[in-house]
This record gives sequence, structure tokens and C-alpha cells, in this order.
Amino acid sequence: MPSVLAGLSRLNRTLERLLYLVLLVLLASFIVFIIYQIASRNLAFLPRLFWTEEFSRFAFQWMVMLGTAVGVLHADHFVLEAFPRGSRADLVTRWIRDLACLLLGVLFIVHGKDFALSGLRRSAMASGLSMIYVYSVFTVSGVFIVLFSLQRLLHAWLFGMTAMEAALNTPSEAEELATPEETQAVLSPVIAGHAHDATDRRTLP
Repeated sequence: MPSVLAGLSRLNRTLERLLYLVLLVLLASFIVFIIYQIASRNLAFLPRLFWTEEFSRFAFQWMVMLGTAVGVLHADHFVLEAFPRGSRADLVTRWIRDLACLLLGVLFIVHGKDFALSGLRRSAMASGLSMIYVYSVFTVSGVFIVLFSLQRLLHAWLFGMTAMEAALNTPSEAEELATPEETQAVLSPVIAGHAHDATDRRTLP
């Protein structure tokens, strides 16, 4: 199993670098298309290229879905912690989080395939581009989400959830800015309260 995890990690690192490159190209294209649309509305000598509006929209859709996949790998999506960090309930919810991402990726692949194929019968109005190139974004994103979720789950299974999150999660700003003294200052009242409660229980007749 460790060898499987090592191979999956190498594959995902390569895919992540590829995704960053694709996202950079999409972002640059999106910015260029938007700037041209603004300029062509205000400068009469520039032709109105209506397909730039479509392509900017398509680029944005691909950026959102591919960025979602990268966010799964590093747990960059918004998370609301409902239980004390380190508690059993917190550990269970963290497992549920990654399992839910895996399930979502599978759903994207299964149902996204039919949605993508429906794009063969549709074309963009201005550019004439087959919509399969747009609709397939769900399937492609689903494949990345499944691969990234499997890496997280396998890593957590072999080495524990805490070790996996330390290796893959993007550190939160609060954790990076907090000094050991600040952490101790926050934890000391809690520890003291538990100790006080334990002492009270021992002194009861």
C-alpha cells in the first residue's frame, strides 16, 4: 500500500503542475478577452468579436472546475469546524469530508459523461464551437477530484488523518501567525479548567 500511495502521489504532483499551467493559460486568456471586449465597446476602429464573450465565459467555467479539483487536494475549500479540534467527532467529520469529495468526483464522472456527450448536438452561437468542449469540464474535474481524494484517503488510512493533513493541507493563516506562547495562552485556561474539575471529583465523599 505505501508503494501505491507513492505512485499516486507522484502522478498527482505531475497532474497538479499541469493544472497550474492550464489554469495560468486560462486566466491569461480570460483577462485578454475581457480587456478586448471593453476596448472594442469604446474604440470604434476595433471590430466587435462576439466570440470573445463566449470564450471568456468558457475559460471562467474551466477555471472554476479545475480550481475546485486542486482545492480538494489541499483542502482549500471553506470548512466550518463544528467540533473541538482533535475530538473524536472532529476526526469523524474530517473523514466524512474527504469521502464526500470522493463521492462528488464519482458523480461528476458518471453523470458528467452523458452531459458532455449531449454537447455533440449543440454549438456555441457566436463561435460555432461544439459544446462538448465546455460540457466535458465536469467529467474532467471529476477525474481529478477522484484521484486527489484517493490520495488523501489512502494517506490518512496509512499514516493517520493528522499526518495526511500536515503533508497535504494548505496551512491556515491563523496557525502560521500563532506563536507557541499564544497557543499556550489559549490552551492554559482550558487545561486548568479540566484539572480543576478532576480535582473536584476526587474530593467528593
